[in-house]
Amino acid sequence: MKKVLLLGASGSIGSQTLDIIRQYPNEFELVGFSVGKNLAKAKEILNEFKTVKFAYITSKLPANELKNEFKNVSVFWGKCGLKRIIKKTDFDLCVDALVGFVGLEPAINVLKKNKILCLANKEALVAGGTIINKLLDEGKGKLYPIDSEHVALAKCLSKCDIKDVKSLIITASGGALRNVEISKLAEQTPEDALRHPTWKMGAKITIDCATMMNKGFEIIEAYYLYHFPLNKIRVQMHDESLIHSAVELNDGTLIVDYGKPDMHEPIKWAMFEGKSEFKVYTVKSLDEFKDCHFHEYDYKRYPCTEIAKQALLEGASKMIALNATNETAVYRFLNHEIGYLDIAKFVGKKVEEQKLIRNPSLCQIKRIDKKARRVN
Repeated sequence: MKKVLLLGASGSIGSQTLDIIRQYPNEFELVGFSVGKNLAKAKEILNEFKTVKFAYITSKLPANELKNEFKNVSVFWGKCGLKRIIKKTDFDLCVDALVGFVGLEPAINVLKKNKILCLANKEALVAGGTIINKLLDEGKGKLYPIDSEHVALAKCLSKCDIKDVKSLIITASGGALRNVEISKLAEQTPEDALRHPTWKMGAKITIDCATMMNKGFEIIEAYYLYHFPLNKIRVQMHDESLIHSAVELNDGTLIVDYGKPDMHEPIKWAMFEGKSEFKVYTVKSLDEFKDCHFHEYDYKRYPCTEIAKQALLEGASKMIALNATNETAVYRFLNHEIGYLDIAKFVGKKVEEQKLIRNPSLCQIKRIDKKARRVN
């Protein structure tokens, strides 16, 4: 029985993680969780999962309300609350389903505590991959990705010899605006960009799918997780999101992870430390999947992916600026403050201006992040 700390319990990944805990009550026990401002969700979880002893919510007033209603639960809040809940909770496994840069420091603290980290937060590796990999190299904790693409790559890589791998193939749906003429992209609203054709996710990640910054992030994640150089990681456009990723071997053979677009399976794979049953397919060509459609990646339509790749080539501080400015730009777009095409322009400018620091400390990462978020 593994004791689980769930960070980001009120989001899409968090809710589906709770489904896995419900499905496997003899394997997992929820002992702590965090939500943002969602007091109703916090109460719902506490009423259902009586094993929870620690909870976090952003603000003091709802935290006090939880303390008064649930006397046996220690409730944390505020700036240091996430750090404290990780320190105080007795857990074996943490699912980091937080959204944005806020997910980085908890990921680091979980590994420092020598625990299992199931990571759904892309930004942690993008902004802090050098620190996370250093901790893992020192034998601190274990990391299992939750992203469907990286779980798929792990499955495929487990079925071959690394020396036989020619490239890692990350699939991409292209997001809600994939069929909009490039000349009309400037007219697209947040509402347009939020209509993802195959996945149901939170607003921020859905916009990242439209710009395909998420693929830039996933390339960076694959670099840190599987230690393949950028020239061996490529993007394949795929409409239906049925193929989650693939590995191409030197002889042209493909090992493919194929299945319906459902995040329960990747979450389950991570929580079971890669030991849950799965099936991959070995094919000569992607054309063997008759119900799938494929297209070449168009860098002109998706400049954000290219900005991310360049940031990876240049170094750590560039990726920190990439993450921070993208997060800022996405929320400005969602608030109708800037246009869709302004996201890439804003991010590209800030990344170019960022001074190069190859191995920043956590304090330096925080300073770079804070500075990069300034709008000018």
